[in-house]
Amino acid sequence: MSKIGRMPITIKSGVTVTISGQTVTVAGAKGNASYQMPEGVNAKVEDDKVIVSQVNPGEESTKALFGLVRATIANLITGVSDGFEKKLELSGVGFRAQTSGTELTLSVGFTHQVKFPAPAGIKFAVNEGTITVIGTDAALVGNTAARIRAIRPPEPYKGKGIKYAGERIRRKAGKAAKAVGGAGAK
Repeated sequence: MSKIGRMPITIKSGVTVTISGQTVTVAGAKGNASYQMPEGVNAKVEDDKVIVSQVNPGEESTKALFGLVRATIANLITGVSDGFEKKLELSGVGFRAQTSGTELTLSVGFTHQVKFPAPAGIKFAVNEGTITVIGTDAALVGNTAARIRAIRPPEPYKGKGIKYAGERIRRKAGKAAKAVGGAGAK
């Protein structure tokens, strides 16, 4: 049995959780979300807590899903009450980002500007070389940030590109450093 799956989920104030059959619906200040639980895993609401359990505790197929269901429901509750955000940093001369409506426009060293439309439930905020991806679904926020980063990932020689905030880029020595070290090896 999963250690994470056994922990009860505390329902925050202002959040409503309803469970009907295998569907969990969560409503809060930032929006609504629902999740379809797999067969073999149950959830119930007791005293402002959600308790997740397995139908058959010894069954191997639901053992793997038990902790996942609990973590997903906890993320739904956090998403509709506080929300999730991922920050990306632009590093490079002339690299810029701007928003227009629900679209993110990037100038990242290509001959053209890259336009990235926001998926449903995602908002962008741009502030001096920092892009913030904001939403209520943790998986969608992370996936959108990864897709933006994939447009121009940071390269190891000069460190230019789009990187996560706090990400450390492992730098490589260029040709000049290699030539200086290789001259005395003959």
